[in-house]
Amino acid sequence: MGRALKDVRVQDRSVRARLPVKRDPYWRLITQGFHLGYYRGKLIGTWVARFRQPGGPKNYVMQVLGEADDRVPADGENVLSWGQAYDMAQQWVKLQRDSSDAGLNPKITVAEAVKFYIAYRDNRDSKRAGRLKKSDASSRLERHVLTDEHLPQLKLTNLSEHDLRNWQRRLEDQKGATKQRLINDLKAALNMAFIENRLALPTRFDATIKVGLKPVFDGTPSGPPARANQVLTDDEVRAIVREAEKLDEDGDFARMVLVLAATGARFSQVSRMLVRDVQPGRRRLLVPHSRKGGPTKREDHIRVPVGADVIESLVPVIEDRDPGARLLEHWRLRQVGPFKWEKVDRGPWKSASEMTRKWRDVAKAAGQPEAVPYALRHSSIVRGLAQDLPIRLVAALHDTSVAMIERHYSRWITDRLDNLVATAVVPMR
Repeated sequence: MGRALKDVRVQDRSVRARLPVKRDPYWRLITQGFHLGYYRGKLIGTWVARFRQPGGPKNYVMQVLGEADDRVPADGENVLSWGQAYDMAQQWVKLQRDSSDAGLNPKITVAEAVKFYIAYRDNRDSKRAGRLKKSDASSRLERHVLTDEHLPQLKLTNLSEHDLRNWQRRLEDQKGATKQRLINDLKAALNMAFIENRLALPTRFDATIKVGLKPVFDGTPSGPPARANQVLTDDEVRAIVREAEKLDEDGDFARMVLVLAATGARFSQVSRMLVRDVQPGRRRLLVPHSRKGGPTKREDHIRVPVGADVIESLVPVIEDRDPGARLLEHWRLRQVGPFKWEKVDRGPWKSASEMTRKWRDVAKAAGQPEAVPYALRHSSIVRGLAQDLPIRLVAALHDTSVAMIERHYSRWITDRLDNLVATAVVPMR
């Protein structure tokens, strides 16, 4: 007989504050086989859910839901109250129950696995954007997997490495970077299917995925390098910042451009910054890690030094505000007529597309009509390399890897190394 689970009132913040740190979550029973848990870490608490699938008392699947509102107010997205975590867990469990029959069905096909993953990605991206949104992965998988002549109808129990490698060969008309994205998408879909349906699949199915989706085309696709016309000089970056300040009557867009330029961070990182992430005394910003890569990071934020001018521009939006509020907000607009918009309310930035209209005018006015907002990140990385900062430090400040820096910015690394080698040249006469 299984050991009885001790029920903890993790819905009470005062109770959670008294719980000691431990490796396993504290669980609260919701219904039979469904628990909502609270993981007490040294710095933050985290909501987790688990659901018992058919097949035995220990056959649980788990899902991390988000940070608990122990330190900062809940925002319903990254920081959750008990009620918000409960609602999110209910939706997740419903998804598990809806797919549990397929998990024990040996007839599940590649198409079914891919459609399940597409639904997951669309749901995740919609939550992040705060609106219904179709993920880029869904478009790629629908076009190149679900319409494939052979792969979709194959049962996962019969799927072989040969099938996956032949599918790759049928992508010969696609560019190397596109092929790699497709491989990554399909690999994620099949791995999710393996986790969700492992009782019905061969035990070595994960090895089939790994070997079958190892790239068969020549070389390892590295993706395109940073385009030279998207690497701006310091004066060109300053011109863009100045034009943003001139054309933005509220200052909201200008501050977003300024922080992007000063940190070299991605829009998705800057948009999640909080008021408390500005440290005027230390002249630095704390930038959240991106959602890319692994689920765990050594630190909560990346510490990025900035100039006094950046801090001065941000002081008006941090004074007398809740430390847990989003740092950068802007007016949401509603179209009321042809080329006519009115302000509705203020709120945090949600999508990079909200910058598009104003960015186009700013870039043109700054004499860089072809530049995109991501050019600020390219320029920041190249600036660090040009200042002879160690590549590892440049990678850490920009929340990426040394391999990615070397892959996309090799041209500027080579120039930097040429300059260093030149200083070591000794006259022979």
